[in-house]
Amino acid sequence: MEKTKSAFATEPVGKLVAKFAIPCVISLLVNSLYNIVDQIFIGWGVGYMGNGATNVVFPITIVALALALMIGDGGAAYLSLKLGEGDLENARWGVGNALALVTVVSIVLTAVFLCFIRPILTLFGATDALMDYALEYGYVIGAGLVFMMIPAALNSIIRADGGPKYAMFSMALGAVINTVFDPIFIFGFGMGVRGAAIATVMGQVASFVVSAVYLPRFKSLRLHLDAFRLQRRVCANLVSFGVSSFITQFAITIVMALTNNLLASYGALSVYGSEIPLTATGIVMKVNQILISILVGIAVGAQPILGFNYGAKNFLRVKKTLDIALVASEIIAVLAFLIFQLAPMSVVRLFGSEEGLYNEFAVLAFRIFLLLCPLTGFSTVVAVYLQAVGKPGKSALLSLSRQIIFFVPTALILPRFLGVVGVLWTGPVADGLAFLMSLALFVYERRQLHRIETLKGAKAQ
Repeated sequence: MEKTKSAFATEPVGKLVAKFAIPCVISLLVNSLYNIVDQIFIGWGVGYMGNGATNVVFPITIVALALALMIGDGGAAYLSLKLGEGDLENARWGVGNALALVTVVSIVLTAVFLCFIRPILTLFGATDALMDYALEYGYVIGAGLVFMMIPAALNSIIRADGGPKYAMFSMALGAVINTVFDPIFIFGFGMGVRGAAIATVMGQVASFVVSAVYLPRFKSLRLHLDAFRLQRRVCANLVSFGVSSFITQFAITIVMALTNNLLASYGALSVYGSEIPLTATGIVMKVNQILISILVGIAVGAQPILGFNYGAKNFLRVKKTLDIALVASEIIAVLAFLIFQLAPMSVVRLFGSEEGLYNEFAVLAFRIFLLLCPLTGFSTVVAVYLQAVGKPGKSALLSLSRQIIFFVPTALILPRFLGVVGVLWTGPVADGLAFLMSLALFVYERRQLHRIETLKGAKAQ
């Protein structure tokens, strides 16, 4: 532990950020690529109607991930806290209860989704034309939710136990299996969207097995059967520690459900119809999720360095770490912006060979919806910085500002005047307003840092 602490205080900041950010970026990218891989193969094997079906099933996987991360991130935070206190017994209870709780929740969610799948898919924007495809894909994905949620939660705890590479391997293995079997089932066996779903669940089962194998190999403690007996106090702590992760993920579900329904209803009044806007914008959102994964990975990689040096009152290293994270994020975001604006068809073609109105709307969606994506890098890093320095309220407010506070009212207003294109303009409006809020918080926090640093210097004299 002392070695880690001294590294935070003494190693070159750029090297530290890279060391912590790269595994985070890879893990988050693997999660994002699961659905993207399905979209690419379905686009070529089934067409845009198949992709539209996966878009309306996608929100339920986000709900599942939100619940899994709430329990897993809460368990990881509880484990770290109790290990730091030297309280191995409660640390053991935390891990055991996290695993038991996510198992129960995943089984309940699976049962609810499979019993009410048709109304749930309708809620998420499935049209009559898409429903059969969505049911075919959704039944299989729903049956595999347990194997998705348990490793997602367990991986957070494995990282907290000091096994980030093992957690990354678990997720990467699942993604590789999904990628290998997608074309086999879709093209080789002609199974269409059902084949893509089966390949996805196979990958999730592989991640589940690898994660479960880690349980008897915990470095910091030994698990006993009694630790899996649910305790109200421990579960309450797990949920409270992980609730911010849940809110952030669940907000995505609200946005997708609202956007899908608006695209379907306003699209029906346009030359594009309901299915083209629904499918094309869904692809844009998922491509954007890859960008977000990289930006969040950079920010989360910087988080322990920011937190340690802020606590140690080494504000020069705090500023340097923050600046490096901001610059790295902006470079990535600007490169993505150039691709989306100058060569959107190079991305669109990855998801199938369509033409005419579909390509026209897809290009429009990339250029409008992601018009201000370079600002996202700044907002993401500032939100994680606020979390790292012990200001979760401001961080949560900033995280929710784009997804809920600005996005939802804008999405309800603009389409009334601009039609289906107004749904696309919701993206840059929300990004721009969220950036202004993050800029105001950033300026205020930098001034606070400078003020504290000045006081520290005065006392030293």
